[in-house]
Amino acid sequence: MIHLDHRQQTAVILVTLLVVLTVCEMWFSYRENRKYYEKRDTLTNIYLTALAFLLNLIVNGSTFFILNFTYQYRLFTINNAIVYWFVLVVVQDFLYWALHYTGHYCRLFWAIHVTHHSSEHFNFTTGFRSTVFEPLYRVFFYLPLALMGFNAVDILYAYLITQLYGNLVHTQYKIPLPKWYGWIFVTPAHHRVHHASNIPYLDKNMGMVLIIWDRMFGTFRDEDLPEPVKFGLTKQPDNTGPVNILFHEWKALLSDVKKAPTLKNKIQYFLNPPGWSHDGSTQTARVLQKEYEEHKAA
Repeated sequence: MIHLDHRQQTAVILVTLLVVLTVCEMWFSYRENRKYYEKRDTLTNIYLTALAFLLNLIVNGSTFFILNFTYQYRLFTINNAIVYWFVLVVVQDFLYWALHYTGHYCRLFWAIHVTHHSSEHFNFTTGFRSTVFEPLYRVFFYLPLALMGFNAVDILYAYLITQLYGNLVHTQYKIPLPKWYGWIFVTPAHHRVHHASNIPYLDKNMGMVLIIWDRMFGTFRDEDLPEPVKFGLTKQPDNTGPVNILFHEWKALLSDVKKAPTLKNKIQYFLNPPGWSHDGSTQTARVLQKEYEEHKAA
């Protein structure tokens, strides 16, 4: 008989809850003809989840080693268990916000993150539509936690728990929540905005658990447009096959780099936000949003 410790038991319970909620959402969507799910899209989500799971298994050893190695140089130790876990979860959530922000404002990382946004549907399985190659570099964003005295096991466990919460906000069902909750925590309404391709909604609401980082750093937006949310990318890939869904943005990026006239321009394509172009033929989300507001005010 396999004996699970309390952390493993909690993880199993939460994953089971998420699976049950997903099946329920599928059933209600089908029964009410809401069309929240589409067979090919759901299979793509499962495929990307499986790839991310396998890559996580492959790199988990090195992730643990890097965090554990850094932990020996910790700057201080928090002895109170309540304070320890509170600080760990809050700081980990902020560092995830920074990781997520980077994935939207640096095209090199956007080429990796874009798979998570490429679905034109939005449901619990979209939460599993993973940024497949993120495990290769995610650990470096979490090194400050090890320096703050949090051990590798606790860091990975906190990430798992917050990730599961992040999956729960991938739903189109309107969930009544008290107003104060939405001032502090990410809600499904917040995350619907994040997955929208409507120009005012682009690159908003990056938080996983706490929405306070977006409110503090100017990336917050309410779900407040008169037109409905349109999920997906501003330009959807023509080919959503198993290979192209992973690499279509890499192809576009390298094509732009190839056409860039100078070395500086080539580097800028990698480091600047998606939409930047050396000749102004395409625009970043911030430029599009500024033009949108100017047009609306005119």
